[in-house]
Amino acid sequence: MIQINNLNKKFGKLTVLEGLDLEINSGGIFAILGPNGSGKTTLIKSILGMVIPNSGDIKLNGKTILKEWEYRNQINYLPQIANFPSNLSVNELIGMVKNLRPKKANEVELISLFGLEQFLDKKLGNLSGGTKQKVNIVLTFMFDSELIILDEPTTGLDPISLIHLKDIIQKEKEKGKTLLITTHIMSLVEEIADEIVFLLDGEIYFKGSVIELKKRTGQTDIEHAIANLMTKENV
Repeated sequence: MIQINNLNKKFGKLTVLEGLDLEINSGGIFAILGPNGSGKTTLIKSILGMVIPNSGDIKLNGKTILKEWEYRNQINYLPQIANFPSNLSVNELIGMVKNLRPKKANEVELISLFGLEQFLDKKLGNLSGGTKQKVNIVLTFMFDSELIILDEPTTGLDPISLIHLKDIIQKEKEKGKTLLITTHIMSLVEEIADEIVFLLDGEIYFKGSVIELKKRTGQTDIEHAIANLMTKENV
């Protein structure tokens, strides 16, 4: 589905991505991991067209996405921070997003699942962070797209909402969707990820399953395996 070849990105003198090559096949859950400053966000924003690389190419289903925009309708994106206009109500925001995308939306079931009915007429500026994140999730999953990118999706969620989110992610996987997830919650990675892509200093230092990661690092739990990768001792 996604082919990235020799991707390079600098911000001034700072090199964020350097010669990055990555291939992600259709279907499955891929955890994009790495410490702060490793290039995760730049990689995701490059796929979304929000960051223009200095060189290299990104292809989605065999077609380059650079300088294109229509491909974005094939992507659902959940940003890390639910930064919405504070003067809009939840209903107004959902309606606005529905009008912006030329796709049929199915938000009713999601609104019910996350118990948002009582907040529909509330201004977004008056909502808690956790409630905003639930709205964020509704906006992400109410459209049917083949690629779903989730940036720290569990932020602010209560345990019940987290269970609902994991169920949604698994159902999307069962439909054959491809999901890219960034998270610092290693238990979530171990539970749902089919593959891990670990970035360090703008390069990929590991790509494979959780089992393969543990075997490569000689660790029995994912937290220590990731910590081991960060030392660059096993790369």
